[in-house]
Amino acid sequence: MAAQDSGSQAGDALLAKGGKYLTFALGNEDYGLEILKVREIIALMDITPVPLAPPHVRGVINLRGKIIPVIDLRLKFSMPRSDDHDRKCIIVVEVARRGRTTQMSMLVDAVSDVMHIDGKDIAPPPSFGGSEASFILGMGKCRGGLKLLLDIDSVLSTDDLLTIGEVSS
Repeated sequence: MAAQDSGSQAGDALLAKGGKYLTFALGNEDYGLEILKVREIIALMDITPVPLAPPHVRGVINLRGKIIPVIDLRLKFSMPRSDDHDRKCIIVVEVARRGRTTQMSMLVDAVSDVMHIDGKDIAPPPSFGGSEASFILGMGKCRGGLKLLLDIDSVLSTDDLLTIGEVSS
């Protein structure tokens, strides 16, 4: 009976993840993040490098007087760096940590769409050798394909990233 209850709870949790997602591309893969986490989408602009930052930290931007770190999501996900182009853009998000929110941003290859994904169309994250990828909310099944739905708080929660975000706040 307990196993059935935990399966039911997992199903309820997936149903609760249904909603609007901003979808974007990195290489040939499609990703999504909860639209409520997105503050704005801006065209690629000058990014100031930060000395001794991790390789996936592209630098910081000055957005209307607020300094915001820029994370190259390709490098964060161990993908090869790509040349800058006119579809590449910066997604500014709000990340929660210890009851506080911090604005950070991600460099992505292209923003695709805002789409509604029903909870029933979200599969649980894959398991890799017994451990789940904690940064994946689930796998959204839509328009004949899959979108990797990211838990952006987990993706951008590593201490090196949050330290840069807190310093800039």
